[in-house]
Amino acid sequence: MTATASVPTLESVLSSYDQRHENLIPILQDVQDRHGFLSEEAASRIAEYLGLSPNDVYGVATFYAQFRFHPPGKNHIKVCLGTACHVGRSALILEAVTKMLRIGPGETTEDLQHSLESVACFGSCAMAPVVVLNDKVFGRMTPRKTEKLIEGER
Repeated sequence: MTATASVPTLESVLSSYDQRHENLIPILQDVQDRHGFLSEEAASRIAEYLGLSPNDVYGVATFYAQFRFHPPGKNHIKVCLGTACHVGRSALILEAVTKMLRIGPGETTEDLQHSLESVACFGSCAMAPVVVLNDKVFGRMTPRKTEKLIEGER
C-alpha cells in the first residue's frame, strides 16, 4: 500500500480522536487494524497530530508486541510458544517454519505471501502445540504437519 493511498484513511482515523497523548495507543491500534501494519509515514503523521516526536510514537509502538512495522503476508502464521506448547516442542515448529519460508518471527516473505509471528499463548493449551493460520487454530501440530499446512496455502 502506498503512502498516498493510505492518507485519506489515516486522516479519517485521526479525525475521530481528540489530539490528546492518551489516545496514542487506540490510534495505533486503529491504524494497524485498517492498514495491517504501522508504516513510517503513519507513525510520523500520528506523532505530528498528537504533538509528539516520532521517537515517542515508536517507543510506545515497539514496547507492545501487538504492533507490526511491515505489511503482513497474505497468509499470517502464528506459532505459540507458551508453556504447554513449549513442552510440546513448539520451538521445533517455529524453527521448521523459519527454514521453510526463510523468515523469522515478525517478518514477511518478499512476495508478501507469508508472515510469521511467535506468540506467548493462545489459551488453547489442551490442543498444544498450537499453530494459527489466518485466524484458524490448528492443534497438536508437528513441524511436518505445519509444513504441509503452509504448503496447502501456496
